[in-house]
Amino acid sequence: MPTIVPVIMCGGSGSRLWPASRETYPKQLFAFGGGRSLFQETVARVTGDAFGPPIVVTGNDYRFLVAEQLRDMGTGGDIVLEPMRRDSCAAIAAAAHLAVQRGTDPVLLVLAADHAIPDPADFRAHVMRGLAAAEAGCLVTFGIRPRHPATGFGYIRPGAALDGTEGVRRVEAFVEKPDEATARRYLADGYLWNSGNFLFRAGAFLAELRQHAPEIHDAVGRAVAGAARDLDFLRLEPEAFAASPARPVDIAVMEKTGHAAVVPSDFAWSDIGSWSAVWDMAEKDEAGNAREGDVVFEASQGCYAYSPELLVTVVGLKDVVTVATRDAVLVAAKDRSEDVKALVGRLGGMGRSEAVEHLRHYRPWGRYEQIDRGRTYQVKRITVAPGGVLSLQSHRHRSEHWVVVSGTARVTVDGAVRDLHVNESTYIPLGARHRLENPGTEPLDLIEVQCGDYLGEDDIVRYEDVYNR
Repeated sequence: MPTIVPVIMCGGSGSRLWPASRETYPKQLFAFGGGRSLFQETVARVTGDAFGPPIVVTGNDYRFLVAEQLRDMGTGGDIVLEPMRRDSCAAIAAAAHLAVQRGTDPVLLVLAADHAIPDPADFRAHVMRGLAAAEAGCLVTFGIRPRHPATGFGYIRPGAALDGTEGVRRVEAFVEKPDEATARRYLADGYLWNSGNFLFRAGAFLAELRQHAPEIHDAVGRAVAGAARDLDFLRLEPEAFAASPARPVDIAVMEKTGHAAVVPSDFAWSDIGSWSAVWDMAEKDEAGNAREGDVVFEASQGCYAYSPELLVTVVGLKDVVTVATRDAVLVAAKDRSEDVKALVGRLGGMGRSEAVEHLRHYRPWGRYEQIDRGRTYQVKRITVAPGGVLSLQSHRHRSEHWVVVSGTARVTVDGAVRDLHVNESTYIPLGARHRLENPGTEPLDLIEVQCGDYLGEDDIVRYEDVYNR
């Protein structure tokens, strides 16, 4: 059996699950229901004898989060960094060019990092069903047998059975998201949901890409040829990649190729594209309510509530979604939860930072969280992972006070080094070159108070940085 190379697309802003998912920390990196994140579940789904190490295509902002989540699973692989977003076709093209550049022509299994598939064994059985067609040169997709007339998915009209392969059919057409009446007709006519996951040989995909979207093929090919290693990452050459049009793979290739095939599939699947979809997949009580976090329902039915940090109570409501974070609350009719994306766009247009940023920010050395802020001060809680090292830096507009609340901090200020323990503090004058490290084996937590006339994150002058930022 040939080795299948998983290609996991781990970009996207996840705005449809706002305010839990935001551009700075999108849904694929979240662990809904606890345990592993959607990205980690995707990796686990394609780990085994039939699969090689994955190629993960992501953006620069998520690189350390992706690397950390792979490390937590004990999994290796390539992490390919897109200089900017160019939609799914360019991301897949980068993985295909990289695979062929290595002198092989493997079968690629292209997966979105933010889909939920509760039964991995059933999914893998469907992958094996499509393998012979992929080896023969078909571009195989997985069409989900609809459970209801959904208007939020594209559909596939399956054609005749593919000769010589059991359980695979030709694709007659890809069709866009329908209205409800059309979706009901599609359901009756045997159409399939388009899952957006694919199986094909790298060379077969590139041949079709060269024919139907040569500008994407050539630009991404140059970006891969000019890629550079940066720590554990492969950075695509920015100028070449920027020349690629931003286009979904369905429009660029799959709707045009004469070699599209589909595996009609009945494994449980969700693209987690709305809070209603999260409710669909969640465990429910006898009243049909589902929750995550500190939530109490009273006389409510068919509701979903998410609140990992605050107590949320829901009284006398039916089919309502409530999502609470420290800085934003969403209340929506469950059947209107797909409108959240438009809401986030409106918030962004208003200049609201909550549209894209969490109060908690992740860095390669750990994370920090805003606790309070005024015009001339800001209070943060900083957590540094064991062995984590912040850059040697200075600030032009602010001074800082640090108080250790757990762990040990190694602090450098203008060349002087000292260790601070619990309940000890230090002062970082404006302009001083300073560094923070965690030399211990446990996380370091400290409270930072910044004072100054400008408190933005761009007021950092870096002199040394182990993470090449």
